[in-house]
Amino acid sequence: MLKNILEDVRMEEIQDYFLCENCGGRDFKLVYNFSMRFHGVNFSDDLIYDRLTGEVFHCSKCDKTYTRKDIEKGLNEFKKKRKGES
Repeated sequence: MLKNILEDVRMEEIQDYFLCENCGGRDFKLVYNFSMRFHGVNFSDDLIYDRLTGEVFHCSKCDKTYTRKDIEKGLNEFKKKRKGES
């Protein structure tokens, strides 16, 4: 009897993809850019700098760009949607 109950409880597997809102593509290329930001400080005449690394995701079909924040937001919407279905 326990075996039958476990078989009935088995969960279906669902996979959602983040899709480009422009063309519906689901494949993206990660592009990095690197820079240095220089700025002065009030206690010295010397400049200090920060190293910066930026990243954007380009749709492989239409080249529309997304930030990591955009993609995380889209994936979080999937979680909210699936939680509402359970």
